[in-house]
Amino acid sequence: MASIHHRAALFAALGDPIRLEIAEELSRSDRTPGELVEKFELSSALLAHHLDVLESAGLIERTESHADRRKRFVRLIERHRPLLIGAPAATSVIFVCRQNSARSQLAAAIWQRIVGTTATSAGTAPATAVHPLTMQVARQHQLDLRSAVPLQYFASHSRGKTVITVCDQSHDDLKRPLSRLHWSLRDPVKDGSIAAFEATYQELVERITPLSK
Repeated sequence: MASIHHRAALFAALGDPIRLEIAEELSRSDRTPGELVEKFELSSALLAHHLDVLESAGLIERTESHADRRKRFVRLIERHRPLLIGAPAATSVIFVCRQNSARSQLAAAIWQRIVGTTATSAGTAPATAVHPLTMQVARQHQLDLRSAVPLQYFASHSRGKTVITVCDQSHDDLKRPLSRLHWSLRDPVKDGSIAAFEATYQELVERITPLSK
């Protein structure tokens, strides 16, 4: 358990209404600083101040985009997600990644198991087949992907659904980022190891589980 001083620092950082709003937004979605400036109508300097306070308290981190090293994402440190209200789980979601062969396939299957509502997946440049290591990890965790095939994402797929991009390239491929959610996950296909695919599975479980409560 965190020390009383550490917990006091966390709650002090969240004591400002704007910082609390930023943290709650980050409990739902990773965001670029530019997206946060737009959403909360802040100057870049004021946003930087609020992010510095949240980062100093250990609530957030700023990470390099896996698709474009010039870009940064702001994300909530996972262990602090239970502190924040965030938003209730959507009734229907579609997960989008570049090839729809790993992250988005696992995300949809995990969502349906944990949350229990409809989840589908698609890709902005789909592969010809689901990656074999995706299938292996799915089997290890009793997720049924036997009939899964990569599908092309079209804007019409988002009607009545919450769109969650799970790779930085698909985040960049699609327009209007504030109209959807984004989880910046590393591409396990590039790593090519079963450990990378297992790490993706575990991160998705950590992201999705709080949304079922």
